[in-house]
Amino acid sequence: MKKYNFTQKLANQITNYQSIDAFYRKIMKTEEPTNVGFMYIEPGGVVGMHKAPVPQLFIVIQGEGWVCGEDQEKVFIKTGEGVLWQTGEAHESGSNSGLTALVIQSEQINLAKDDIKNV
Repeated sequence: MKKYNFTQKLANQITNYQSIDAFYRKIMKTEEPTNVGFMYIEPGGVVGMHKAPVPQLFIVIQGEGWVCGEDQEKVFIKTGEGVLWQTGEAHESGSNSGLTALVIQSEQINLAKDDIKNV
């Protein structure tokens, strides 16, 4: 599992279209069929340990929680941060206070390496 930062501080300002105080943060480009959805974990909720059937990108867009792998070592994650699990990688996620995450699943996830940095 790798943890990434998706916060505004790493975004590029949009200067086209007479834009004012607007910023864009590329996440990825995909050529394979891709599923994109939201995951809602209520306070005290857990998505139990399971293996990723395909690469999965999990980006917290509201709230905070934790993720862990088979080692059961919890890594805390908050709004603007994300993790990428590879195919077959066992993982679990949860939250004490609740969170909403954007989840992207695809056979091929190519993160924009030029503007996404490991945390």
